[in-house]
Amino acid sequence: MKNTTPGWVYILKCADKSYYVGCTTNLINRMNEHIRGTFKGYTSKRLPIDLVYSESFTNIKDAMERETQIKGWTRKKKEALIYNNLNRLHLLAKCKNETISVKKF
Repeated sequence: MKNTTPGWVYILKCADKSYYVGCTTNLINRMNEHIRGTFKGYTSKRLPIDLVYSESFTNIKDAMERETQIKGWTRKKKEALIYNNLNRLHLLAKCKNETISVKKF
C-alpha cells in the first residue's frame, strides 16, 4: 500500500544567519519543537529561529527527497528559493551544470 502521509519540507533561518533544512509530517508541531529546543542539536544552539520557507507534499517520502535535494544546494540557491526568485534559481542551476559539463571535457 502506498504511503499517503502528507509532509512538509521547511527552511529555518537561525540567529547566526545560517539555514537549517528539515522535513516533517506536522509543521506546526515541529516548529514548536525547534522553538522550545526539544531536540538538542543544530537549531537548539542557534535560537531564535524563523521559518523562512515551507513546501507541502501529499507524501512524506516526496518531502524527504526534496529535503535531501535542498540540503545539497548552495546558500545562494537556497535564498533564491526562499525569495521565490525562480529566474535566479534557474540561473544558479544552469551555471552549476555548465561548470560540471566543462570540467568533464
